[in-house]
Amino acid sequence: MRTALTIAGSDSSGGAGIQADIKTMTANGVFAMSAITALTAQNTTGVTGIMEVSPEFLKQQIDSIFTDIRPDAVKIGMVSSGELIMATAEKLEQYRAEKIVIDPVMVATSGAKLISDDAIDTLKGRLLPMADMITPNIPEAEVLSGMKIHTEEDMVQAAGNISSRYQCAVLVKGGHQLNDANDLLCRDEHCRWFYGKRIDNPNTHGTGCTLSSAIAANLAKGFDMEESVRRAKDYLSGALGAMLDLGKGSGPLDHAFVITGEYRKESMDCGSMEA
Repeated sequence: MRTALTIAGSDSSGGAGIQADIKTMTANGVFAMSAITALTAQNTTGVTGIMEVSPEFLKQQIDSIFTDIRPDAVKIGMVSSGELIMATAEKLEQYRAEKIVIDPVMVATSGAKLISDDAIDTLKGRLLPMADMITPNIPEAEVLSGMKIHTEEDMVQAAGNISSRYQCAVLVKGGHQLNDANDLLCRDEHCRWFYGKRIDNPNTHGTGCTLSSAIAANLAKGFDMEESVRRAKDYLSGALGAMLDLGKGSGPLDHAFVITGEYRKESMDCGSMEA
């Protein structure tokens, strides 16, 4: 079995972060491992608390993984401080990690920055140059490219700028009222659109985590970048299309929609069981 590592924060409600990554990787047929950068207290309505791990403990987690079950691919999500970014980069360099997919969690859907300017500078200088693929949304692509994105042509220019700067593939994700469900993959001046069907589902918590983890899982299995993106988008569409509806806010996806069999069945008596 192929293996994949996610380096990201924990989402106590299970819809995003480490939990979404592990579910996605499992559903996509790889053995998932994790190094947790931060604990969050959150649910479908928002985040109420964040507690970062120490850089030393993050290094210990990464050491324990690479010295025993080496990952075939690595997905990186929320790494919110410069010190944690440095610790991550140091260890990935030490172990010569391969097939690194970075979801640069910097800007919320509302437009608010999630990490400091200093941490963004460290991310740009130390971690992004190690990536095989970066998967920014529109606001994040604006930060990385230094330009505003209003049109399809702007997406192409921004993706090209980012790819050239960091010498890697860039998947700019549509959304934020621009090209919703349509994503643009660029590498070495070659760009390809991946068109998707917009799914009318308000429950989209964790879509970015899910897409990047599915890409990493498919890279781990040996698919090339374009096929990994195609398969990941198909999986994400299925998870959205399952129309899971949990929580009072923007709820999670059904990451397990593809899992069937004996252990998925519910008890016929589950509504009448006595304590």
